[in-house]
Amino acid sequence: MIPSDTPPTGGRSVNARAGRLVDVIAADAAALRCSVTTGAGGERLIDMGAKAAGSLEAGRRLAEVCMGGFGTVTLSMASGLEGWPLAVTVHSMNPVVACLASQYGGWTLKDDASGFFALGSGPARALARKEVLFQELGYTDHHTSGTIVIEGDQPPPDALSRQIAADCGIATSNLNVLYAPTGSLAGAVQIAARVLEVGLHKAHELGFPLHDIVDGVGTAPIAPPIPDFIQAMGRTNDAIIYGGRVHLHVTGSDDAAQQLANDLPSRGSSAYGRPFAEIFAAVNGDFYQIDGKLFSPAAVTVTNLTTGRSFRAGALAPEIVEASFR
Repeated sequence: MIPSDTPPTGGRSVNARAGRLVDVIAADAAALRCSVTTGAGGERLIDMGAKAAGSLEAGRRLAEVCMGGFGTVTLSMASGLEGWPLAVTVHSMNPVVACLASQYGGWTLKDDASGFFALGSGPARALARKEVLFQELGYTDHHTSGTIVIEGDQPPPDALSRQIAADCGIATSNLNVLYAPTGSLAGAVQIAARVLEVGLHKAHELGFPLHDIVDGVGTAPIAPPIPDFIQAMGRTNDAIIYGGRVHLHVTGSDDAAQQLANDLPSRGSSAYGRPFAEIFAAVNGDFYQIDGKLFSPAAVTVTNLTTGRSFRAGALAPEIVEASFR
């Protein structure tokens, strides 16, 4: 079990900051309707919505853990969609580190013996640095503990937990594993809270200089939980693609800021216009056949701090959200 007094390695350590949030979640587990157990290697396992019921508050806290303690997540009734007002709003004053170095689900985790497969997100990614993305970010974390987040109904098997810890350069007993399935209350919140991360990832794919992104805010409706995985995946994707809004504050030229605003919204994708579950079915469940431009917020505002000008593009699509959520 990870002690609460584990010394941090500095204010920029996503794992140090997230670890303190995880300690509070563990202490509040009963109130959050979560459960805490210990794995065979001593790793701390926190079920936030699989066998445990979880809660909206559990999802809110899980999202802040995903962001490595460099983001704030709030719940409101201000989604901008009349029929589905329940929303999550995410803010980070260090969005590149919070969203891309921590929150992004980019670490492929698999165990052939058990058939386990998941994309790991959260601050442990910055310890392991398994992804090419980290070469571009120029961010490395060093800490004695690590936290990995799994979007699924079970934690990694024992052997994989040990491998994750080894890749992070930490003892298995200093590993936190938090997990919640897509169709749970906590899962729906933490996925909606990726709206800013999705915008940052799209900006990176477009080649916009990440060092010019200074601050960011995103809002998305929280999809109604549903047990069926495919429907849950469809709803949570639609929450961002058709109901998500992002406001980025950047520096640089107006031309670059305006181009980012124009290119960022999901409507620029050839796949735009149908609920995600329908799109997914049309490609026989092959994500790689879906136009990558679809994975973006619906509406974007980019404010250039250098000149004071703002640029807007995209729009919410309440009719598609309605078709998906009902």
